[in-house]
Amino acid sequence: MSITDEILKEFKERMHLGDYEDENLRRILSASIKALKKACGDYDINTDEEFKELVFERSRYVYNDALEYFNDNFLSQINSLGIAKALEADTGATI
Repeated sequence: MSITDEILKEFKERMHLGDYEDENLRRILSASIKALKKACGDYDINTDEEFKELVFERSRYVYNDALEYFNDNFLSQINSLGIAKALEADTGATI
């Protein structure tokens, strides 16, 4: 997944980071998207704000070397997105 300049800019603003580690941040964001798509389903970070928020949170945990705490702290949000995507697939409707 290619991280757009806009997504990178939003994440850097949220984290109060400068331009000195863009490639590292792109890798972190991309890995977070990939991991969360496995857990939640095929969401688009550019169009789904709830998914983007979760990607940013996971990326924040990775950046701060605390990834082992992410799943426990965000389990309900991960499950909610996964259930919503499963229901969407079953009914063909968005929730």
